[in-house]
Order: sequence, then C-alpha cells, then structure tokens
Amino acid sequence: MLSRTADHLFWMARYMERAENTARILDVTYQLTLLPRNGEDVENMWSGMLKVMELQDAFKARHSSFKTDAVLDFMIFDRDNPGSIYRCLRAARENAHAVRGTLTSEMWETTNGTWLKMRDFSPAKMLEAGPGDFFEWVKYRSHMSRGVTIGTMLQDEALRFIRLGTFLERADNTARILEVKYLNLLPGSDEEMQSADYYQWSALLRSVSAFEVYRRVYRDQINPLRVAELLILRADMPRSLARCMKEVYSNLARVANSRSAETERLAGELEAHLHFGRIEGIFEGGMRRYLENFRDRIFDLGCRISDDFLIPASA
Repeated sequence: MLSRTADHLFWMARYMERAENTARILDVTYQLTLLPRNGEDVENMWSGMLKVMELQDAFKARHSSFKTDAVLDFMIFDRDNPGSIYRCLRAARENAHAVRGTLTSEMWETTNGTWLKMRDFSPAKMLEAGPGDFFEWVKYRSHMSRGVTIGTMLQDEALRFIRLGTFLERADNTARILEVKYLNLLPGSDEEMQSADYYQWSALLRSVSAFEVYRRVYRDQINPLRVAELLILRADMPRSLARCMKEVYSNLARVANSRSAETERLAGELEAHLHFGRIEGIFEGGMRRYLENFRDRIFDLGCRISDDFLIPASA
C-alpha cells in the first residue's frame, strides 16, 4: 500500500476516534460540574481537563476564565482549536475524501454525513437541547463509522491501518480520561482516591460505556482500585488500555515491513506489560506517573509508526 494512502486511512480513523473521546471527556467533566460545588472548583475541573488535553495554554490565550460555556465552545466549535470536535470531524472527512476510492461507498457516506451534520450545529442549538444530547450524537456517529468499517471493508491492509489508528488513539484518550479523574478531581495523594465519591466514579464509568460492564464483572460497590483495573488491565473491556494495545500489536504484526521490527517489539512489550500487570503494583508506583508514562510510550509508538509506514522512504 502507498504510504500516502496508509497515512490518510490512519489519520481518518484517529480523528474520528478523537472526536468521540473528546465528547466522552467533556461529558464526564460536565456531569461532574453539575454536582454541588462552588464556582472555583468547577473552573479548576475545566482547567485540569484542558491541561490533560494539552490545550490549557491555547485556551488561556483567548479566554480569561475557565467558565463552562467558554470551555464547551472552545472544545466543540472552535475552528482554530485543532483539538475541537469540529476540527476533528472535518479532518476525518478530509482524509476520507483523499482516499475515497479505497473506502466503500457506505463508509464514505457515513463520514461525509457526519461532517455535514456537524456544520449545522451551533452553540445555541447545542445548549437548547443540552450538551449531553450532543455528546451522545458524536458517540453514535463514531459507533456507526466503526460498524460500517468492519461490516463493509475488505480485510486487507487498508482495514489494518484504520484499526491501528483507532486503537492507538483510543489508548491515548482512555489514559487521558483516567488522568482527568485522578489529577483533576482528586488533587491530593493517591491514598485520597480510596474515599472518592460514588457519583464521580460512576460518571467516569459511564463516560467510557463501562458502568454495566463493571457491575457484571465485579458485582459490588464501585471501588477506585477495581475501576482502574477494569480500564487499564482487563483485555475483555473494549476501551481498556490492555485491549487497545492488544489490537495495536495485532494489527502492527499484520502490516509489518522491513523497517518496523523495533516498533512491533515495543508495542508487544507494552501489550505484555498490561497483560501480566497487577493493579496493586500500578497504584504503589503512583497512578498519575503510570498514566503519564503510558501516554509517552503511546506518543513514541505513533511517531515510530509514522516513520515506518506513513512517511515515504527517501530514495
């Protein structure tokens, strides 16, 4: 497959997944701001979320305070913010258009239709219906895109690069969602996490579609240690770090070339670490430190994949 084609497929998938996960992060933070708390705490929440998303400085350059409406507008509709849902869906559509001949007609129509609908939204319309309905729409369109991809695309390299982009992006964003919780809502030591409020943890689980899964797996009261275990180490949980890395390694192995041996090894090493890891050891070493290190390794893998597959080798 041509490097340029692989690049467009990879980033098409990443941007669609990024839009969904941005909606998830915004949704859980917004839900938590509705719990009884003062204005300063709400602003600290949004500030922490933007910090984890690496967009705090960009926001501060344009806004004087971390008000809910300003953050939602910045993260959803801002055309100059490369991390906004608007920009992500536009970028997904642009990458899909560049390789339209590689996609099935159903896949193109789904991606294009999502972008056209996004252009019709406005802050006023979103607030009238409620941010929650908009976040559900973004998630629904992302689900539809994945379903059409799996249901209509040939099982070839094109699909592998799409899946590779999807799960690499999901791994990064699941780590960010967890980091928002641990860094932003519980600013003290790791031990303070043990007394976290039930509603905060249930909101986190719902944000990654894991509330019912948690009840089925653990069958008791929500516990921070088990929430972390579910979202980090359970490979049967679709959005967990372990599941994402299992998929990244599997898809890398199927598109391996003469340049990618070290990238494949590093992905396999990270997948094995999650497969054989224990949540108690992660907590002992510090959850925040673990999540930051994981995101660093995901970033490195993304750069290596770009070098190995997506950038044409020099003649």
